[in-house]
Amino acid sequence: MKKLFTLILLILFTISNAQNTTLNISESAEYKDKEKAIDVLTIHTTENGLTGIVRESKHDILFDVFDNDLNKTHNLVVKSDKKERYIGEVVYGDEIKVFTVFSPKAKERLVYCHTFNIKSGSHSKKKLFEATVAKKRFLFGNRKDRQTSIDISPNGKYLAMATDNIYKDVNDYAIRVFDATTLEHIYTKSYQKHEEKYFQHNDISINDEGVVFVLGKLYENGKKEKKKGEANYSFILNKITEKANEEISISLDDQHIRNLRISIVDNKLHLIGFYSEKRTGKIKGGCNFIIDSDIFSVASKNNYELPLDVYEDLYGDKKGSRKKEKGKELTNFYIDYVLKDSQGNTYLLAEEFYITQTYVSTGMNNGYWQTVYHYDDILIFKFGASGNLDWGRSIFKRSNSPSYNAFLKNDELHVLLNSGKNLLEKDDGRTKVSKGWFESSSLYDIVYNSSGK
Repeated sequence: MKKLFTLILLILFTISNAQNTTLNISESAEYKDKEKAIDVLTIHTTENGLTGIVRESKHDILFDVFDNDLNKTHNLVVKSDKKERYIGEVVYGDEIKVFTVFSPKAKERLVYCHTFNIKSGSHSKKKLFEATVAKKRFLFGNRKDRQTSIDISPNGKYLAMATDNIYKDVNDYAIRVFDATTLEHIYTKSYQKHEEKYFQHNDISINDEGVVFVLGKLYENGKKEKKKGEANYSFILNKITEKANEEISISLDDQHIRNLRISIVDNKLHLIGFYSEKRTGKIKGGCNFIIDSDIFSVASKNNYELPLDVYEDLYGDKKGSRKKEKGKELTNFYIDYVLKDSQGNTYLLAEEFYITQTYVSTGMNNGYWQTVYHYDDILIFKFGASGNLDWGRSIFKRSNSPSYNAFLKNDELHVLLNSGKNLLEKDDGRTKVSKGWFESSSLYDIVYNSSGK
């Protein structure tokens, strides 16, 4: 049975924080899919107003183009194998590059790039490289990891990929750099090769000169986060070119950090994330390690405790103030977005995620365990171009599925949320974003200006 699909494109619509509307909403006509799409992989709108959408079905990858009036002008269905897995995408100009890895055998991996030009509607598929991995190993890390393994330079000239090459007796990692236009291979460089230590990739960035920066955690003994109460890891930043490989270690002092992300501002690398004084998985505040990329050294490092606004958004004014005074740490947040505006400010967004299990009795000594996924509160930090924390906010939310997206428009932060039609106003002034069992859903746009209001 063919599935009806409707594209809803936010052009200028907002409902939020009692602000005036600055966005409008447009909706395409319904149309029949040739194949039943499972997931939307990526959406990109060009400067000319054409919107390209890449979706995935069980056996195909679907490429669609819509014009300014959301009329569907192009559709292409590309066959894929059930053993071919989507691993990421990059966007530059009118093109979307979608990357997949095909696993025909237990140890064999083939990496492909699908190049889709939104303006012309053209598509091409090219094999980038082949690799052999240990049995049942992933080439791009564990699929549950929230990490970035692919990046394109700001000028669209270079493409970089970070891959794992882990065997029983050695942990090895590699960077591959390609010409982003021709997809021709330029070089491969091994980094963080260890016989005993384990390295966990966090983020990758490549500049206009083709210099690659790779960030990750290097564990000293095993894979545990703590040993004898101390952090069992350090963060390592590698600077990689075709002829050289430099690295620096980031001193954490008494901090515990789950992961860091890279934001480049004025030729400096800002390694930003959340820290805890107790253990990874908790959040005491935000941290920013600034690296001078020219001399490749740590220029500064700063910690910022959770602002009062974060607590008040989650718990209300009175309870929030008490938790702030006690230094209450938040738990189970994972970084989803790192967004940079035109002024060099960086927005860091994370969502609370955890899993619970409940035993459901069906009578007569029978029953089953029910697994529930929780996608709850959202945490937002804005770091200024200088590296200082400008402000922090949070969104009080409850959901059992991924329900938000974020983007910047005119240097304002927009957080799009699927929620119930009637938002719950709490007695303490908070607004709870959630959806009841039989409640119809609505799309909300929560907007923050440059001051966090």
